[in-house]
Amino acid sequence: MPQGSGFKKDAAKALQNETLQAALNVARGGFVDKRQAAVDALPEFDTIKARAKTIKNHTLDHLGDYLQEFEQAVITSGGQVHWAQTTEQANQAVLKICEQVNAKRVTKGKSMISEEMQLNSALESAGYEVMETDLGEYIIQLAKETPSHIIAPAVHKTKAQVEALFDEFHEAKLPANRSREQLVSEARARLREAFLSADVGITGANFLVAETGSSVLVTNEGNGDLTASIPRVHIVTASIDKVIPELEDLPTFLRLLGRSATGQELTTYTTLFTGPRREEETAGPEQFHVILLDNGRSDIRDSEFRDVLRCIRCGACLNHCAVYGAVGGHAYNAVYPGPIGQVMTPLLFGLDSSLQTLSACTMNGHCQAACPMGIPLPDLIRKHRVAAFELQKNSAIERKSLSFWKTAALKPLIYRTLTAISAKGIKLLGDFPALQKITPMLGNWKNGRALMKAQGKTFQGLLKAGRKHD
Repeated sequence: MPQGSGFKKDAAKALQNETLQAALNVARGGFVDKRQAAVDALPEFDTIKARAKTIKNHTLDHLGDYLQEFEQAVITSGGQVHWAQTTEQANQAVLKICEQVNAKRVTKGKSMISEEMQLNSALESAGYEVMETDLGEYIIQLAKETPSHIIAPAVHKTKAQVEALFDEFHEAKLPANRSREQLVSEARARLREAFLSADVGITGANFLVAETGSSVLVTNEGNGDLTASIPRVHIVTASIDKVIPELEDLPTFLRLLGRSATGQELTTYTTLFTGPRREEETAGPEQFHVILLDNGRSDIRDSEFRDVLRCIRCGACLNHCAVYGAVGGHAYNAVYPGPIGQVMTPLLFGLDSSLQTLSACTMNGHCQAACPMGIPLPDLIRKHRVAAFELQKNSAIERKSLSFWKTAALKPLIYRTLTAISAKGIKLLGDFPALQKITPMLGNWKNGRALMKAQGKTFQGLLKAGRKHD
């Protein structure tokens, strides 16, 4: 199914899914409340936001220079950089590395870029055994699903569903109704064997430091560190917009990321990987590769949607979105759900893939208020909506109706006459509910609303009548 298609149908199913609604209700308050508490505890939060925005804007202005600096620093540290314009090229680069080192088993840390690449499918089609090592990603891999959230891939799963998955795929026969701690230990035992036997470890990168050639990985489980350091080969998949100029800039973003994502002052593990193992070192990979993916981001940088490239993938916009909170991530049928996805999906996969999801926004602005990078998400979604309207040339009735309304609105006599007739019609519908069932275009609107009885007069008519009594 194309990116972003089928939203209305999938959203309707999600609203009726009691298990999903229960899972979303548990997650919603935790994310929002913890973030607010963490932000309130840092008086200089807005100052840090402003600095981060300035750094990112400067980086985007000189993106080519910083990417070249990053590449040179990686080479100096003993690593290799592979440039990819498309996801196909990025996948081919990964497959070539795996083939060269005669890999059989691949472990993966959480990476939205690898989801964008559909890297798991590419690796499995080539015959490699692939295991996700982030607990949430591991759960949805067993369920054969895609992530429903940027930072919490399995947020849509209940404890009972996770236990059922483990019972199906784990060999050990364990008692029912196990605790969360027991389930985590169960997964850890399964993953530990994969860590120790993997030939290649693939991780994403939260940031790329141009000055040092370092890949920065932020996790709460430490699985990314094991994925990166135990196998013979470490591959980093990252988009070109992840680069920042200097190591000194990193704390600014880390102070925003943890608070905005999970309400933590700092995420549990923050690790910088700089090249392969040195001669004097006893641990670490023999090879270090970075796949830099463009996939349209150069064009985005030069467009009116440039601001979206400041995103640090904290997920705060999803957590504060009324629509996402009601239907979850899978209804969007896209790599990036929620507000950030409503902006990114049309840019990455085409506007025609997102016509339904673009309407799934109340424009309440909560996503922009929560965004630590000040991305004007409602404005960018609105720009897509304008373009989508122009794309839908086949909507002749809608276009003619708007043209007619424009003409009527510019002529006071026609406008007053039409609104007077409409007011009487609305009163008639309220007085005789049976008429509502046969009124064109009212059916779906009426399903979620009650049509109140009206007076049958316009505001101008009531005002005029009131003046006569005065």
